[in-house]
Amino acid sequence: MEARVWHRHYDKSVPVEVAFEDVTLPGILERSAARWGDRPAVLFMNCALTYRELAQEVDRLATALAGLGVVPDSRVAIHLPNLPQVVIATMAALKLGAQVVMTNPLYVAREIEYQWQDAGVTVAVTGDWLYEDKLAPIRHTLPVQHYIVASIPEYLRFPLRQLAPLKLKKSRPPLIARVAPGPGIHLFRPLIRATAPSPPPVAFGLDHVAFLQYTGGTTGVSKGAMITHRNMSHNLQQLQAWFPNLDLGHEVILGALPFFHIFGLNISMLFPQLIGGATVLMPNPRDIPQLVKNITRYGVTLLPAVPAHFNAINQFPGVERLNLTSVKRCFSGSAPLPVEVLQKFEKLTGAIIVEGFGMTETCPVTHCNPLLGVRKIGTVGLPVSSTDALIVDAEDGTTALLPGQEGELIVKGPQVMPGYWNKPAETAQVLKDGWMYTGDLAVMDEDGYFKIVGRKKDMIKASGFMIFPDEIDAILMGHPKVLEACTIGIPDQKRGETVKSFLVLKPGQTASADEIQAYCKEYLAPYKVPRMIEFRPELPKSAMMKLLRRVLRDEEETKLRRAQETGAPQ
Repeated sequence: MEARVWHRHYDKSVPVEVAFEDVTLPGILERSAARWGDRPAVLFMNCALTYRELAQEVDRLATALAGLGVVPDSRVAIHLPNLPQVVIATMAALKLGAQVVMTNPLYVAREIEYQWQDAGVTVAVTGDWLYEDKLAPIRHTLPVQHYIVASIPEYLRFPLRQLAPLKLKKSRPPLIARVAPGPGIHLFRPLIRATAPSPPPVAFGLDHVAFLQYTGGTTGVSKGAMITHRNMSHNLQQLQAWFPNLDLGHEVILGALPFFHIFGLNISMLFPQLIGGATVLMPNPRDIPQLVKNITRYGVTLLPAVPAHFNAINQFPGVERLNLTSVKRCFSGSAPLPVEVLQKFEKLTGAIIVEGFGMTETCPVTHCNPLLGVRKIGTVGLPVSSTDALIVDAEDGTTALLPGQEGELIVKGPQVMPGYWNKPAETAQVLKDGWMYTGDLAVMDEDGYFKIVGRKKDMIKASGFMIFPDEIDAILMGHPKVLEACTIGIPDQKRGETVKSFLVLKPGQTASADEIQAYCKEYLAPYKVPRMIEFRPELPKSAMMKLLRRVLRDEEETKLRRAQETGAPQ
């Protein structure tokens, strides 16, 4: 790679170029199982799977999947929160050369139908409560031929395995259900137990697609980013190079970030396998008491999280009396991390938090602050090893800008996807001459540190979730009383951003915010439902009659700033 200004600010032990190993994702697990077979790989309540046990479970399920017709390029959906079954099923599908479609378990029927039909999913791994509540009613609309149904307690040990069903039944909604096996319905653990660990040998290479990772991208239209084994394997190796002095075979990583999101998938599930670390699984990332308990119980050393997590830990009652000093390194992404939150957390733990940047299309990491060198708070740091970056004019997309000038961030590296599934036009919009056009507005300083200053795209990031306002507006416009709708993200101390929708009602109609929100809950996952509704007689538009989200955002930011200056309630 041509020398760049940021290379001078790398930690001394971090290479400019990574000497990549050509190893697929299943190959990484196989190597770790051979090297660290007796070390814990997955920790979940009182369940502990060693690397040897995990590899055997993967082989058993891969054998079973092959018996159900899974072959290279079959699409297998994983539709679960962070449970041992997610790790097992993901690696088993990858071992057969299948393409994994990670699916948010909070999705409603409409969202599941679109994603699975678009991908052509033939096998889905889901939970018993999810199958009963969400999939059984729409089974006739889906292309899925086989459902493998998991249950939360099935990997727990005595006595929790016997006690957990009682608690899960009392949850609202219940998190357990009785699903009978039958044609196209297979129970996860019994299927594995009845199958020998002898998967068929399958030949595939680094450029084989491993994941169809759905994202709204730059247009708000849901697209499957094709993530290859090379993309993910090389990004994992870039991370290992960026964080020197890891204690291989002994790190403990908190798996609170959802695995259906690229951040959690990479950092919390796959990266531990590369370094022989143990992943502590958390199905509910909002359960802060459990999160804190897991840190202290398991001695978590690596903490990937979003700013809301760090802030919640800081505010946890009695946190000053807890011993959180096992945490050594923290990775923060998805939203800006307030300086005061960073400083308080580091004082509590003695850990170092580094902020970074990435996107689904880049697996995700492209930038990160140095761990041992100069951190510039408020920036996303430097391009990681073997990664190039440039700020170009946001209008023409080609003119390179000077340090201090604001433009669109574009990146290049082995972690950049080859394109979107069955969407060549959308691919051409973001991939040009090997460069990925991120759609984010950024500025680079004289030292090569990058700062995100805005977004060309209108994506809302709330509590680590990516929310696309076009999707919400489309649902709102389906309400019989709504004439116009425009949704934006507004700053929120807890969520990073929260969803606010502005509505114009049809003449003569009246509606309440509660009524609109109830309607949205029928068609949107809970985190996408607008938290705030404002009714207006008209919405701002351009001369071309295009709704101007930026005007609404500016108004909300002005209101927030004035409230902060006057001390008025926000």
